Amino acid sequence: MRWDIFCRVIDNFGDVGVTWRLARDLASRGQAVRLWLDDSAALAWMAASGAPGVEVRAWADGDDFGDPGDIVVEAFGCDPPPGFVAAMAQRQPPPCWINLEYLSAEDYVERSHGLRSPQPGGLDKWFFYPGFTARTGGLLREPGLLAARAAFDRPAWLAAQGIEARAGERLVSLFCYDNPAIPALLDSLAAAPTLLLLTPGAAQHQVQQTPPGLRTIALPWLAQSDYDRLLWACDLNFVRGEDSLVRAIWAGAPFVWQIYPQGDGVHAGKLAAFLARFGAAAVPGLADLWSAWNGLRAGWPGLPGASAWQRACAGWCDGLAAQDDLATQLLAFTQRRLPG
Repeated sequence: MRWDIFCRVIDNFGDVGVTWRLARDLASRGQAVRLWLDDSAALAWMAASGAPGVEVRAWADGDDFGDPGDIVVEAFGCDPPPGFVAAMAQRQPPPCWINLEYLSAEDYVERSHGLRSPQPGGLDKWFFYPGFTARTGGLLREPGLLAARAAFDRPAWLAAQGIEARAGERLVSLFCYDNPAIPALLDSLAAAPTLLLLTPGAAQHQVQQTPPGLRTIALPWLAQSDYDRLLWACDLNFVRGEDSLVRAIWAGAPFVWQIYPQGDGVHAGKLAAFLARFGAAAVPGLADLWSAWNGLRAGWPGLPGASAWQRACAGWCDGLAAQDDLATQLLAFTQRRLPG
C-alpha cells in the first residue's frame, strides 16, 4: 500500500524521530511511504542514509502534494494541507485517514483508541493511540529489535565510539531538557565510579563541572540505531520526551524519564499514570526519584537499589514485547478499513 505520513516538527526531535521510525518500519514490511516534513534537518544525523521504500518530501503550505495514497497518517493532530484533504475526498475509494496520537499511559487512551471522527466531504478520521496495554495501539518496535539487543557486542560498540570505561565504572547516559536537579544527580552518580555519557544539547550545556568520582564524555549526534545501542550499553539511562522513552523501555535497563513539561501542569498527571502503569511501587524510591527529576517533589531522594530496578525494567520490557507492536497493529487496523 502507499502511505502518506504528515508531521510538523514543533520542537526538539521527538516528532520527526517517531515518524521516521514508523516510516522506516512500514517500508521494511513492503509498504511505500512518503514522509512529509516541514523541517527535516534532524534526519541529516538521525538517518543520514535514509531507508529503502521511504521518500522524504518537504511540506510547504501551498505546494502540490500529488495524489493521496491508500493511507494518510497525520502525526499528533498536525492536520494535512487543505488541498490534500480535498483530494482525499475525491479519491475513490477514499484513503484510510489516521490521526496518530501522542503516547500516554492515562486511562482515556483505551477509551479513545480506534474511535471514528466523521469529517467534511464524507471522509472518516480514525484515532490511533500508542500505549502500554492490549487495548491500545502498542509501541513502535521493529521486527528483530530485541534479538539484535540480545546479540549486541557492548565492548566492540563502545570501542568503535571511542568510549573506554574503567574497571568497575558504571555507564550512564543523559538525554534531558533543562533541569535544575542536575547538580543533585551529579552528586548521586559520583557516590560510585561512573562514566556519564552526555548527549548534545541541554545535557552538555548543563554539565560543565563534575564532582570527584564522576567522569564525563560529550557524545556527537547519534543516528537512531546508534542511540539504541547507547541505551543497550549503559547501566542507567536518563531519557526525555516520547521517542527515547520507548527506546529506553526496549533496552530493558533502569531508566529515568523526563516528561515534556507543560505550562498548565498537566504533565504531572501523565507522569503519575505512567508510574502506576509501570508498577513503580515495587521499586522503593523510584516514584520519588522520577518526581524530583521532573520538578514535582522538593528534595533529592537519591537513586534506588540497582537490582530491584533492573528486575522491574527487564520484566516490564518482556511483558510489553508480548503485545503486538504499533506498526503491526496499524497495518491490521487500516486493512480492516480499506475496501476489498
